Amino acid sequence: MDITLKAWAHGAPIPEKFAFGKIPATGRFDTSDNINPEISWSNVPEGTKSFAVIMHDPDVPSSGEDVNQEGKTVPADLPRVDFYHWVVVNIPASTREIAEGADSLGVTPGGKTAGQRSYGKTGINSYTDWFAGDADMGGDYGGYDGPCPPWNDSIIHHYHVTVYALDVEAVALEGNFTGADVIVAIKGHVLAEASQMGTYSMNRDLREQAA
Repeated sequence: MDITLKAWAHGAPIPEKFAFGKIPATGRFDTSDNINPEISWSNVPEGTKSFAVIMHDPDVPSSGEDVNQEGKTVPADLPRVDFYHWVVVNIPASTREIAEGADSLGVTPGGKTAGQRSYGKTGINSYTDWFAGDADMGGDYGGYDGPCPPWNDSIIHHYHVTVYALDVEAVALEGNFTGADVIVAIKGHVLAEASQMGTYSMNRDLREQAA
């Protein structure tokens, strides 16, 4: 199976329009356009009954103690964990793409409701946990929300968009299910998968080194 993201080449930096956060002209952080990229897939295996899409970042700090703190840097050797940015299941077998902007057209404080869409059923992403307890941003973040790594992280983050071809018409998940829930639910049902990776950083020094 093949996956196509026209928004960025495999291994290339992700354009800011697809990110949740960006580096402003002055200061450390500003919200970005947060538009979901167009994603399409082909060469689907015989017997496919539905698809699932997951976008995740495996480079998120396991501790938030130093995150976005002036005078501190998140060390490269800190253990990292998965952060899910996009979770979609029950995509019909006849579907071959999700259009740009279909799932997100900006940052929505407090999040978006997860649930049934024309292209499948969305779960919640990890911003739900990140903003928990925040008076302005707290809520359930359904569907797509793009990259926003710590501006003081010492490593560039890698974002993997994966399409799974499944042998079931529907994954039995309801309500605010997570990316981790999907990984468990599709185990033993994956006929094929295809991924494309992009990078992103909010650290000015790393951006300059990569340029």
